[in-house]
Amino acid sequence: MSSSLEKLKYPIGRYLPPDPISESYLEICISEIQSLPAALESALAGMTDTQLDTPYRPGGWTVRQLVHHLADSHVNAHCRLRLALTEDGPTIKPYEQDEWAELADVKNMPVVHSLNILTGLHARWAFLLKNLSSSQFQRVFVHPEYQKTYSIGEMTGLYAWHGKHHLAHITELKKRNGW
Repeated sequence: MSSSLEKLKYPIGRYLPPDPISESYLEICISEIQSLPAALESALAGMTDTQLDTPYRPGGWTVRQLVHHLADSHVNAHCRLRLALTEDGPTIKPYEQDEWAELADVKNMPVVHSLNILTGLHARWAFLLKNLSSSQFQRVFVHPEYQKTYSIGEMTGLYAWHGKHHLAHITELKKRNGW
């Protein structure tokens, strides 16, 4: 992959979790999860439908699809968190995110609906994470698609990064296009 395409795909870099995952790192990640909806709303303010329907990179999703993807992905992540907290090492159900991104609601609905989902979801998610014990952050789920076991601590870092990753797709597109 060319370095320019890599920068368009990963404007904040690929996710690299710290080892070990510290309490201070988790606090930062929880704060980022909590603040994502407001940051996203600010980034989207004043964007036209034409701008929302612009891909963030050649061959990439549109801004509209990114916003709806964040809601879809983070709803799934929240469910995975709850499963890991209430079951012993559950195997989660993956979903086809690229196919979900082609569904009519993702391609055509106003982004405000997914912003509303994210606002409520992230408030609950951050509240729950703030109230977990150290041992609860060690609880796990199994992702069969990646054949990997994730701890809640790892997942917290990954989804804090995921929100910032897609937010940067939007903010970098706006900078490149002078919006």
